[in-house]
Amino acid sequence: MTTEISTVTSARPTGRDPGEPAAHRRSSISSRIRSVIKHLVLIAAGLIMIYPLLWMLVSSFRPTSEIFGSPDLWLSDPTLENYRRGWVALDSPFGHYMINSAIVVTGAILGNVISCSLAAYAFARLKFRGRTLWFTVMLMSIMLPIHVVVVPQYILFNNLGWLNTFIPLVLPKFLAVDAFFVFLMVQFIRGIPRELDEAARIDGCGHWRIFSRIMLPLMVPAIATAVIFTFIWTWSDFFTALIYLTSPDKYTASVALRSFLDSTGGSDWGGMFGMSIITLLPLFLVFLFGQRFLIKGIATTGIK
Repeated sequence: MTTEISTVTSARPTGRDPGEPAAHRRSSISSRIRSVIKHLVLIAAGLIMIYPLLWMLVSSFRPTSEIFGSPDLWLSDPTLENYRRGWVALDSPFGHYMINSAIVVTGAILGNVISCSLAAYAFARLKFRGRTLWFTVMLMSIMLPIHVVVVPQYILFNNLGWLNTFIPLVLPKFLAVDAFFVFLMVQFIRGIPRELDEAARIDGCGHWRIFSRIMLPLMVPAIATAVIFTFIWTWSDFFTALIYLTSPDKYTASVALRSFLDSTGGSDWGGMFGMSIITLLPLFLVFLFGQRFLIKGIATTGIK
């Protein structure tokens, strides 16, 4: 009886295709090959995009006479002379221009955080006449290039006597002119439950206490995103600083780098490359340590 049951069981079809393991292996091998090819293509594309930066980094350690002699990334005789010469090549040490950039960036960050957060709270929580119209106008201003408004702004600041100062670079930030950050924070605030506002009103809080005690602590990811973007855009801004700053002692780092180039004489490429690397270090560090806040801020605002 046991023998018959064993025979019947062994004869029962299992429902598996004998060729299934081989097909599965072939599919797995094909998937791995595609994955390897994809990663190789991405690595090659990444190296192509980062090559100019790597070449500038390597060239900053080469003598000026050898910078354009070879496109490779191999250093045969590295030197720090470009950094020593570039630091003192201009009218002031290059650290002076870095400090100027830090002053402008600090003012721009404070202005954007204060004004854009207040404007975003008004659009997201307050009800006033024409709110939808003004919000639409604000969004449309994102599409305006800076070249459209720079002429009337220049005339205005010239009439006020503010040229060759940091005021034209900082003051507009306190007027919520960066509509992208306003929209970013509006989207974030809309994701905060209104029940928190209602509970605060029951406790006797007004709009200012709701904004300062409830909204601001919850808006940290969006504010961090605005801070990082403001730092990157303002620190590397060349066009606006070039227009409003005329005295060399007021130059920011990005404008001071242009002083290494001379169309009538010899350009100090080695010194410019060395100071360019020093100028890029704050951007790299801010992005490196603020990347998680940047990703969280973008992900939680619903912007795709």
